[in-house]
Amino acid sequence: MTYEHLLLERPADGVALITLDNPGQRNAMSDEMTVSWVAAVDELAADQTVRAVVVTGAGGAFSSGGNLAWLASEPNADVDSLRSRMLPFYRSWLSIRRLEVPTIAAINGPAIGAGLCLALACDLRYAAAGARMAVPFVKLGLHPGMAGTYLLPDVVGEAVARDLLLTGRMVEAPEAASIGLVSRVFDPEGFLDAVIEVAAGIAATAPVASRLTTRALRQRHSDIESALQWEALAQPVTLATEDLQEGLRAAAEKRSPTFIGR
Repeated sequence: MTYEHLLLERPADGVALITLDNPGQRNAMSDEMTVSWVAAVDELAADQTVRAVVVTGAGGAFSSGGNLAWLASEPNADVDSLRSRMLPFYRSWLSIRRLEVPTIAAINGPAIGAGLCLALACDLRYAAAGARMAVPFVKLGLHPGMAGTYLLPDVVGEAVARDLLLTGRMVEAPEAASIGLVSRVFDPEGFLDAVIEVAAGIAATAPVASRLTTRALRQRHSDIESALQWEALAQPVTLATEDLQEGLRAAAEKRSPTFIGR
């Protein structure tokens, strides 16, 4: 399919690459892009060959976040009508969490507001050196949106999240790595290729084990007992797969395994 303000590509076996493609507006989340995003996620959710998904931005930005022009154009809008518009917007972009495979945000440049929330909704985040991140909602007179008050504490912890959300300050890539906002920082030269290589490595792992591990990490077990109960079911599922036998054979034969997803 052809998407407006969005590109969907397959750069490696098992890897899908979604590029937010509105560089003239620093990949702001336009209505057109939002529609395209939902359609692309639906396409990927139905594709059993996809084992990892990378999200990045075209040009020099990851995403400047939501398109706030419509807010400025509707100063007299009532709370109910604004809520009715915002909830579908949030849910559209957070639909990436419906994908059962690991998702990676390749933060190639500024990730601001809802743009950073999109990256936070992914399982992994990598940044190019020079990328900057912020959730400056309060500086605009806005309460945070798109689950930022849930996603950010989940990633960086309560104390750091409070600092970032209440000050709205900008974070450079090295600090982002030090606080756990991103896992690694790569050189801008070859950045996307480096992230796709990571994704390809994930895609080469056993699909059933990868999907179940991804689900376990997303659901955030409430305590150690709930984690044990989940693992006592999920690990036997993987023990019963052909992929486990292939993994054991490959380890014994000192070769790379070829997993089939069952």
